[in-house]
Amino acid sequence: VYFDDAAIGSLEQAAEAAAKTRSVATRAGIVSVDEILSELNVSSLNRLFPVDTRNEERTRAAGLHRWYELQFDTEVDLDLAAQKLSAVAEVANIQFNTKLEKMWDGKATPLRSDAPAMSAGTRSIVWPFNDPELKRQWHYINKGDKAVAQTAREGADINVEEAWKLTAGDPKIIVAVVDEGVKYTHPDLAANMWVNTREMTGTTGVDDDGNGYVDDYYGYNFVTNGPISWDVVDAKGDGDSGHGTHTAGTVAAVNNNGIGVCGVAGGSGNNDGVRIMSCQALSGTAAGSGTTAVMARAFKYAADNGAVILQCSWGYVSGSATSYEWGSPGFKDEEEWATNAPLEKDALDYFLHNAGSPNGPIEGGLAIFAGGNESAPQAGFPGAAEECISVSATADDYTPAVSTNDGPGTTIAAPGGDQDYYYEYFDDNHKRGEIGCILSTLPYAISETGYGYMEGTSMACPHVSGVAALGLSYAAQLRRHFTADEFK
Repeated sequence: VYFDDAAIGSLEQAAEAAAKTRSVATRAGIVSVDEILSELNVSSLNRLFPVDTRNEERTRAAGLHRWYELQFDTEVDLDLAAQKLSAVAEVANIQFNTKLEKMWDGKATPLRSDAPAMSAGTRSIVWPFNDPELKRQWHYINKGDKAVAQTAREGADINVEEAWKLTAGDPKIIVAVVDEGVKYTHPDLAANMWVNTREMTGTTGVDDDGNGYVDDYYGYNFVTNGPISWDVVDAKGDGDSGHGTHTAGTVAAVNNNGIGVCGVAGGSGNNDGVRIMSCQALSGTAAGSGTTAVMARAFKYAADNGAVILQCSWGYVSGSATSYEWGSPGFKDEEEWATNAPLEKDALDYFLHNAGSPNGPIEGGLAIFAGGNESAPQAGFPGAAEECISVSATADDYTPAVSTNDGPGTTIAAPGGDQDYYYEYFDDNHKRGEIGCILSTLPYAISETGYGYMEGTSMACPHVSGVAALGLSYAAQLRRHFTADEFK
């Protein structure tokens, strides 16, 4: 519920009084509002965004302190509850805290420890870094090698080899991966993780930096309000897919460390990669799915803790999709999205306008989203919004991936892979379904090697985030400054 500014004083007094008695605030201290809250059996009424002592002034300037989350003691008709609350003068807006389902269906294909060796021709190429699996990452450097992908066309990549001659990253550039949790202990990611030094050197169980979150060492798990996770599995065997770890690896797996894969902005092996902040807003289990409120808190946290890029490999189903298997129904246009998702828009606007600094390479933030995988002629929101960057997916031969959304709302295309063209066989028992897909890092619970393949606009999106991070790294090197709009 978004309250009128005139109501905030009473709400904050009620919250302060509850805190003194170590109880939960359930009423607003406003007669007209409290009548409805009592009728609806509201069991808690809490400010949605916790106080960050360092950024409270700009939080209030943006009006985010006016968003409150209501929970109910009993089952209620939410439409009726919204109708009753909307009739109160002190209530300015309402949004349901919708559960957001993951927008990917397939599971990762692990990189097998007995995967066939690459051809002698491929091994004879001089590679820019010594990571052994770089030669399988056609999406970075595509030599047209048929051992990597049969349909591969030379040059169908992001041309990163040329970019790496200028820069390979800068640790001052922070990318917030809003996704499943990132395995921050992965040997190919650990050195490039963002670290909250005040929490790391502080007292366990205490909010040492005053940002409203306790023990947020590498980011935060907004789903459970606790430590970041990447290996949660429910009783049915459904669980985390490794999606967050995979996208993080594409952005900034450590380069030139003699193991595994490369990241687009993973540095040169001299502790110079960009940094990954894990803003966990999704979990693999049904009970741990993210919500609108979870996403909104993640966006604000990213801006307040130094991230300049939001890496969001998710979104609503495209409003032009006629059928879909997962996710919530989408929005037809930006006006409909802004009207029906005001909390999400407010939090996103906060990031876009408050990330970065006048003294750094960028003022404002970049929000980069997957365009969606419904083969729809329109990108899904929020990425399709004008201020965001929405990414469609290409295959290893320059063609659009079979499932990618494109058309209105799409900003740019990047390699996302496509295994639908064909399968190959190692032998009679093993399909090589990874052909033409994107190779990156995975949790060891999903892949014994710690690496594997995934496909989709989810995989295209972090290529763009990585390229943006490289560009900002080079801007910092040249001491250049951009507004977010100039850089886009």
